Amino acid sequence: MTFSTMMIWPMIAHAFLVFALYYLLSSRRIGAVRAGTARAEQFKANLEEPIESLIIHNNLKNQFELPILFHAVCLALYITTADNVVTAVLAWAFVLSRYVHSYVHITSNRLRYRRPVWITGYFILIALWIWLGVWLAFS
Repeated sequence: MTFSTMMIWPMIAHAFLVFALYYLLSSRRIGAVRAGTARAEQFKANLEEPIESLIIHNNLKNQFELPILFHAVCLALYITTADNVVTAVLAWAFVLSRYVHSYVHITSNRLRYRRPVWITGYFILIALWIWLGVWLAFS
């Protein structure tokens, strides 16, 4: 990994989390149809998500909420050359928080563990945006 691309790799890692969640969602939906707990027609308008895939579906939606701001700030840091080792470490920490959040969400789904991980990622993201603002204001 070169210095010039260090902000891109965490974005790639997050994309692979999303790909894995889509695969898991599809597998769970197929399993529900095969088990007879869901009908394929349910997924046309997606008005009824089977319980086997509901949590994964909800977690997948989470990957397009806060992480949108993550991808935007990573690209902005990269384009403006405001990225550095600290911002790269923060970006990796954010992605790690998304992986842990997803793991907790699709396994035990205990808010006691899930919420602190989400809040950690939230504050990491705020720090990245603050750094971008400071960089732009003083460079």
